[in-house]
Amino acid sequence: MVGTFNPRYTYTKRGIYYFCKDIPTDLRRYYTKQRIVQSLRTKSPARAKHSATVLMARLEDYWLNLRLKEAQIPAAHLLRHAPSQNIDSTLPTIKDALELYQRVKGEGRVKTFFTHSNRSVAYLEQCLGCRSLDQYSSADAATFRDWLRNKGLSTASVQRNFTIIKAMVNFTIQELGLDCRNAFVGVYLAPEDNKKKRQPLTDEQIQALQQNCYQTDDDLRWLVALISDTGMRLAEAAGLKTSDIHLDDDHPYIDLKPYPHRRLKTKASTRVIPLVGASLWAAERLVESNQGEFCFPRYTNHETCNSNSASAAINKWIKAIAGMDAVIHGLRHSLRDRLREVEAPTEVIDQLGGWSFQSVGQSYGNGHSIEILTKWMRRMVIADN
Repeated sequence: MVGTFNPRYTYTKRGIYYFCKDIPTDLRRYYTKQRIVQSLRTKSPARAKHSATVLMARLEDYWLNLRLKEAQIPAAHLLRHAPSQNIDSTLPTIKDALELYQRVKGEGRVKTFFTHSNRSVAYLEQCLGCRSLDQYSSADAATFRDWLRNKGLSTASVQRNFTIIKAMVNFTIQELGLDCRNAFVGVYLAPEDNKKKRQPLTDEQIQALQQNCYQTDDDLRWLVALISDTGMRLAEAAGLKTSDIHLDDDHPYIDLKPYPHRRLKTKASTRVIPLVGASLWAAERLVESNQGEFCFPRYTNHETCNSNSASAAINKWIKAIAGMDAVIHGLRHSLRDRLREVEAPTEVIDQLGGWSFQSVGQSYGNGHSIEILTKWMRRMVIADN
């Protein structure tokens, strides 16, 4: 038994002092017994008192650490960068995934491939931090979605960033054979219910634009005119080489094909487009002006095609002529309507616009001849300019 005059937390047995302390109830599951008993190996009351004080202080510190490990982190719901799972993960981080994705899949890609993927990962790091791929949870992905919304991004931008992140993580998991899931798959993304549909331009708007192109007669207007009666995408036209224009044929045409500086959107985008109306005039002006290798050198070089810069300048001009709702891509929408109006077959329309085929049968054979394509294109020309 502990003597009346023994130092605190001690008792003597055969003249030797022993340390004795009951283990707190909330910590007993860590021990095999309910009480700690340890010989202090001394018969001196002074030394026993000192040793017991030191042992008790160390125990109190250790017990405090045990309690803190079990306690909830204050304001844990506000933490941004703490992984929610697999804290000791050794898998690649999202930055590692970005490096692998760009290195393997970025070969021959345009600059925007790298710009967009860098931006998406930067957003993810700002919101959740740079973690290993298995340290992101579905709840984290939902937090990222809400963070993008609160940042003011449109629904389309949120979807685009998620598409990039999902593709990047999937590619890394498959490429490295990782045993983890993609936390960004399956997160609910709101549909673009309020997205404003691009409207085709009317015949009157197109005619007004073409007339202004003839009058101004510069490279920017040649680009608009070239698109107006071909329905090409802006990047397709801006990235043309002069060698793509064939004026000496019985049926003048553009041979549209991909280049390292400008890829095409789909496989069907590689096509032959007859030159008629304002587009034929623009092609002739481009050849006469002898622009060199590229039709539009102010937007295109051997490394890239800066169609975004062209879009800003062109749309500003188009709105001044055709109204605030008019944009350059509306000319592509108009081409399909104009071909419908002259009752062109759907297969002809899809071939001219480079739209994906609607059935397997449409992909058989070599498609319609340049003569047939030219016939339908000439029918849809708005006026003899």
